[in-house]
Amino acid sequence: MIESVRNQRVRDVRKLAQKSERTERGMFVLEGPQAVREGLMTRPDLIEELYVTPTAFERHQDIAEYADAAGIEPVFATEAVVDAMSDTRTPQGVVAVARQFPAALKRLFDGQPKLIAILEEVRDPGNLGTIIRVADSAGADAVVLTGRTVDLYNPKVVRATTGSLFHIPIAVDADFGDATSRARIAGMRVVAADVNGNDLLEARTRGDLAKPTAWVFGNEARGLEPEFVAQCDDSLVVPIYGQAESMNLATAASVCLYESAFSQRS
Repeated sequence: MIESVRNQRVRDVRKLAQKSERTERGMFVLEGPQAVREGLMTRPDLIEELYVTPTAFERHQDIAEYADAAGIEPVFATEAVVDAMSDTRTPQGVVAVARQFPAALKRLFDGQPKLIAILEEVRDPGNLGTIIRVADSAGADAVVLTGRTVDLYNPKVVRATTGSLFHIPIAVDADFGDATSRARIAGMRVVAADVNGNDLLEARTRGDLAKPTAWVFGNEARGLEPEFVAQCDDSLVVPIYGQAESMNLATAASVCLYESAFSQRS
């Protein structure tokens, strides 16, 4: 039982809140029963360490069973210790350390993908995590993060995905031109979500969204820079029928990805 927050293992886990430490060690932290459960269910081979309070271990019997099946020995710790390991205030007595597992960009476009999200300079961790979760929900084949997008393994991103980062291949640090070129070679239309684009409803009516599509989403404040929009085959805007000045990036991305999912399945 780890009882001191000054324990070296506690310090090592806490350091993973820093990107430089995550990059150097190739690790990241899963916080809370939902994220840890998804990791143990989907990719138990990636879980390096599992820390739980005795109370949480009893409460979440499924986590205990998944860990046992994977041959992972849990390390028991006090509530204060688990809290100290976590970036959030409520890890609920469960924290794990996992190996990073980014997908190779060139492999994402094998097998005739129908729906991919490319994210260029998305800086808000909550937005990134939510878009990954939506891409997973919409049945997208993959997500591509350019080098200017926030770190996939940022604790806030990981939490916002609620486990979806284990369900869908995600490439990181990609070059924008390389990603869009590979999408076209794979037979996909590259479509930018842009406030100056054409009407999304008209594109749906024409049947454009039923075609294999790589959606491109840009920065929360500025959107996609003009040179990136110019590299796309089309640009579309989600129409606003009310008086809202704009739409949150993750919300707009949800609409776009699901419009494609609906059209491709109709």
